[in-house]
Amino acid sequence: KPLSPAPAAVARFVQLCHQAGLPSGVVHLVLGDAEFGRALISHRLVAGVGSPGPLGVLTGLFLFTALITQVMPTPAVVVLIVPIAISTAAAMHISPYAMTMVVAVSAAGCSFNPVSHPANSLVMGPGGYRFSDFLKVGIPLTAVILAVVLLVLPVFWPL
Repeated sequence: KPLSPAPAAVARFVQLCHQAGLPSGVVHLVLGDAEFGRALISHRLVAGVGSPGPLGVLTGLFLFTALITQVMPTPAVVVLIVPIAISTAAAMHISPYAMTMVVAVSAAGCSFNPVSHPANSLVMGPGGYRFSDFLKVGIPLTAVILAVVLLVLPVFWPL
């Protein structure tokens, strides 16, 4: 199978970003071959964690999406994370539908700060809410949503 031109295109993109004058540290590219991948996987931190399995990956993806949604608009998070979810599902030989639904539910349902969604910002002032009020309700609600997703998702989209 011939090599994909994608790595060269990404390297060229990074080069163009630097030529365009983007500050150092804005765009990073880490290139690696199979030896780099083996070294990364055999690192003691990765070896200590072990293989999380499908439910562990779903949980990690849910939490990662929930955290990113707190600082980025929901549609942007979904557009950013869904390709990662699909490629992870393909690599693990599990349903891509389950992975993408985890991203969708997490992005839509997890807001534990007033700036994570415009509606939160709108009700904060008139309702007299403080930032801590969103944390008090949002974090437990996110935990409940995660538990429901992990219980119900495999029923509709088997892993």
